[in-house]
Amino acid sequence: MNIRRVTNEERLSTAFPLQAYAFEASPKRPEQAEDFRRVLPYAAANRTLVVTEGDETVAVASAIPMRQNLRGVVLPMAGVAGVTTHPLARRHGHVRALLHQLLDEMRDEGHPVSALYPFRASFYERFGYVGLPRARTVTLSPAGLAPLLRADLPGELTWERTGTGYAAHRAFTERCLAERHGFAILPETRAVWLRDEDDRWLVTARRDGATVGVLTYRIDDHDGELVGGPLLAADPYARALLLQFLARHVDQVARVSLQVAADELPELWLTDLDVHVEARIAGPGSPAPMARLLSLDALAGLPAGPARVRVELTGDRWLAGTHLLDGATGHLELVEDVSSAAAPTATLTAAGLSALAYGVLDPAEVDVRGLGRVPADAAAELRRLFPRRLPYLHAEF
Repeated sequence: MNIRRVTNEERLSTAFPLQAYAFEASPKRPEQAEDFRRVLPYAAANRTLVVTEGDETVAVASAIPMRQNLRGVVLPMAGVAGVTTHPLARRHGHVRALLHQLLDEMRDEGHPVSALYPFRASFYERFGYVGLPRARTVTLSPAGLAPLLRADLPGELTWERTGTGYAAHRAFTERCLAERHGFAILPETRAVWLRDEDDRWLVTARRDGATVGVLTYRIDDHDGELVGGPLLAADPYARALLLQFLARHVDQVARVSLQVAADELPELWLTDLDVHVEARIAGPGSPAPMARLLSLDALAGLPAGPARVRVELTGDRWLAGTHLLDGATGHLELVEDVSSAAAPTATLTAAGLSALAYGVLDPAEVDVRGLGRVPADAAAELRRLFPRRLPYLHAEF
């Protein structure tokens, strides 16, 4: 098996055609292939590996150098994307070999965490990934937001195209990255797609000169639907200001749909609000994201409760050995010499440890799911080390 990294220009004849077959309508007309060159600059920062047989590309996988907040610490993250195989070369182990090498390289270059959107979650769980919450889609009538039209809210709004408002939008996502657990953003080379396409409206909430909320959207037709991208707000006042803006479309659109984080409770936004909230998970077209630790370096220094536990890591290419996790100082310390350490022991897979670090599973759930063996005494310590938290990945890639 020949695996090699391709240059950005080489993507046009290797990675892009195979990825287009897997993730887009096909076959493409010859003139549609020109779209490949148009998107080429946005892939410049990616690391793309291909498997070749002779002159033919039979498998491809890419990693996007991103950043993610893990319990308040922003870390370099490998966003895995565009993983696909030629239809005549599937189930030959190509993807496994590609992912091993791709994650080896990203880990060695300092990316201690990774995330992806899977075609099948169980496949990537074997690579140590664990599921994260999927963003919710909220659908409602703008008429239901009418009470907000009478509210005197602090702040003001600006309304423009994404092409002109991109810089403020990007700056606010940087703020969210610093403040929200699980939040991830694309590199600037990829994120500028929003600016260059300029095909959405952007409404921005500001207070005292600072951006406190953003929402991108498009309207599909008169009496149709206002389709909003992620609603990002620093606080309830900022969220209400953005919803007040949507209420002004009552005589223009029949429906409003928005993406919100899993910790949002739209049914409590207003009294008597008729709202539908959905998080549909269905592969391969509607997956929930997954994430994993690639290095224990990701844990060092994280906020932690006062507890100590020994973990034996098993069955993984990147996380192995026995380590003492100590949160006595309020920040997690990793001790490799555990020979004399008195602490309860848990045996964890990479997915099990990742589930605890990202806060998506209780230690007992890790045990039930078969992602480790967690005795009751170790579970109590792990709960104090890794309190449950709800991550919000945000980025789609």
